[in-house]
Amino acid sequence: MSFLVSKTRRTLFSTSAIALVVGLASCTPNTPTAPPPQAGGSPAAAPAAGGNTLTVSGAGATAPNPLYQRWFQEYNRQNPTVQISYDSVGSGAGVRRFLDGTVNFGATDSPLKEEERQKIPAARGQAVQVPSTGLFVVFAYNLDGVENLKLSREAFCGITDGSIKTWNDAKITKDNAGVNLPADPITFVHRSDGSGTTDIFTKHLVKACPNWKAGAGKTVEWSTGTGAKGNEGVSAQIQQTKGAIGYTEYSYANETKLKMASIQNKAGDFITPTPDAAAKALVGAQVPADFALSVPDPEQKDAYPIVSLTWLLFYENPQEPAKTKAMTEFMKWAYSEPGKQIATELGYIPLPDDLSTKAASALDTIKVAAK
Repeated sequence: MSFLVSKTRRTLFSTSAIALVVGLASCTPNTPTAPPPQAGGSPAAAPAAGGNTLTVSGAGATAPNPLYQRWFQEYNRQNPTVQISYDSVGSGAGVRRFLDGTVNFGATDSPLKEEERQKIPAARGQAVQVPSTGLFVVFAYNLDGVENLKLSREAFCGITDGSIKTWNDAKITKDNAGVNLPADPITFVHRSDGSGTTDIFTKHLVKACPNWKAGAGKTVEWSTGTGAKGNEGVSAQIQQTKGAIGYTEYSYANETKLKMASIQNKAGDFITPTPDAAAKALVGAQVPADFALSVPDPEQKDAYPIVSLTWLLFYENPQEPAKTKAMTEFMKWAYSEPGKQIATELGYIPLPDDLSTKAASALDTIKVAAK
């Protein structure tokens, strides 16, 4: 697999990357299954025997939190003097903490904007933004007796803008022949906090929904529905509310056994949300030099359409270089086969080798020598 030759953009996922994802998924995992995603962050670990524990702190996106917790747990098992603590507070809060310098690293599902980069203290240098994994956003729902819901673009656009109000609306029933859809009202669940998952989701709505007026971003003005904090909160709200539907990252819906709709992609096909189908959305995509890839409406026929990378944020000149050095070493482990296997097991999309190699090179630009 190779990158397209360019000073600013590189090819991301090729067909061989799909083989990587499928091949890893076919392997019997050697790690225990993850616990259901929990709100909040990593618990504090006891100091390692025979040495001082180096505690690294981070905060941000909730979407990759289940993966990060498993990664941190496994890395700590292998490297007991390194404890990585992570607050799953949402991309918006994570970026703010990163810019304020109150954490060693930030995490976001929405890449840094130029105006955010300008807020980094001069003493910290430039932001170093690297991808950690690929992920995808699903429509999870709670509807008794409906196991394989299909949502056309017209249907999910109407649900999100509030113009479709009941489950037996003709725009939904026409693609669900033989399914007994009730006349019950639809409760749409969205994020209430600043969210990279919302950014990924609304970027797709901008492309897929001609009547969508709220734009895209970590926060938008919703015209319908009820809000919940974090992917954890959205998933819990859907679980607790009959007739609810909302958007959440796949691993949350999968771990909490929520049903997920097949949705229509740009090619007109209804695609079941799976890691394999999501990975196809990234085939041939062009990666900018800052890794801020965006594929809001992929054209591939078999691709699941709401897919993104997610990123970690570091300072070029960290205030605590030893802690940042520990994080760069952790990230190189996460890019290796053990890290990729855990990502695959939990339903994320591991980075192909070409991209992880470039990301590791970007980490090497961070000044981690003792000051």
